[in-house]
Amino acid sequence: MAGHSQFKNIMHKKGAADARRSKVFGKLAREITVAAKLGTPDPDMNPRLRLAIQNARAENMPKDNIERAIKKAAGGDADAYESMRYEGYGPGGVAMIVEALTDNRNRTAGAIRSVFSRYGGALGETGSVGFLFDRVGEIVYPLKAGTADAVLEAAIDAGAQDVVSNEDGHRILCAFADLNEVAKALEARLGEAGTVKGIWRAQATSRLDEEKAASMLKLLAALEDDDDVQGVYSNVEISDALMEKLTTAA
Repeated sequence: MAGHSQFKNIMHKKGAADARRSKVFGKLAREITVAAKLGTPDPDMNPRLRLAIQNARAENMPKDNIERAIKKAAGGDADAYESMRYEGYGPGGVAMIVEALTDNRNRTAGAIRSVFSRYGGALGETGSVGFLFDRVGEIVYPLKAGTADAVLEAAIDAGAQDVVSNEDGHRILCAFADLNEVAKALEARLGEAGTVKGIWRAQATSRLDEEKAASMLKLLAALEDDDDVQGVYSNVEISDALMEKLTTAA
């Protein structure tokens, strides 16, 4: 497993996700508010809001928090957030894409640029690395959703493009434009997914030595810690053995 998803899995196993639950809830609430403000507060009529709520539930975000975020948008007192995408290079020339929701683009750009510089990277122009990634939909189910064969059959029938099943669960990929429809079809067969979202999938991966890999993990962690950052993607590949060594030593 390569890149950002590998980092997230390791950190989750080490308990870091629980320690940062409040920050995660804050980011989820921001996405729910933005989705409700841009569309309608009814998730049945607003695909983006429906997916945001689904992802919030997957993180065990309390129902009151979800409803409060929606009411904030409906009440007209929500901050004016805009979606931003930043592209750049991490240690060893690793390609990276950072997605953010911000109410102050100058603050966010400055913070992200500073983090890149601090850990041996460099923020580039829009389009500098985007061509190295494909925008796709990602739907993740836990192992209990079904056997690998059952999930594969459901994914094919739903119009998905790829399925990877392992000890972490079932990861289903589809065309980004088809994400909502594929997710609905899978939900009818397998129940509600763990997460449903658009991601940037690297077309090829880049391996790093131990020193640069250590810097890369610090860069990823620092970006994840920024309140404005909603997603971080890279084409880095770090072996399981090296990842375990680095995260154990941290």
